[in-house]
Amino acid sequence: MSRAFVNEDQAAAQADQPVERRVSDQPNYVTASGLRQLQTRVAELNALRSELQAQGERGDKQRLADTERDLRYFNARVQSAQVVPAATSHSKVQIGSRVRFADAHDQEQVVRLVGEDEADAGQGLINWGSPLGRALLGAAPGDEVLWRRPLGEQVIEVVEILGEG
Repeated sequence: MSRAFVNEDQAAAQADQPVERRVSDQPNYVTASGLRQLQTRVAELNALRSELQAQGERGDKQRLADTERDLRYFNARVQSAQVVPAATSHSKVQIGSRVRFADAHDQEQVVRLVGEDEADAGQGLINWGSPLGRALLGAAPGDEVLWRRPLGEQVIEVVEILGEG
């Protein structure tokens, strides 16, 4: 067999392998609920992997590879997790704080600063390392902070810190 065929076979096998999930460079600060979510995800993925492996040759090899990739990612996230103390301060925004802020048009929003894997902007859960999270972190009620958004900078005012939510 020529080397060309061996290389093509290897290239085909590599093409089926899922691309590894990128792990953020920022510290993996998580809330207690965020850690529980990560641990639950690992348990779900372990169960799915066992189910897929039990199917043997009949199983979906790509789904198994994707599941194993996700399992590597979430196991690494659990291992690197640094649980932050519960946010109890009403005078300074912390990871875990729920914060009410207003923009220049007095439109108010309430968000909670959370870890990267817990973030869900649609639910008001904002990654502490995001532009909004970085703007709010450490601020006090009445502080005006600069939110460096992709659409342009905006000054927002911290109205109230509601504690952990």
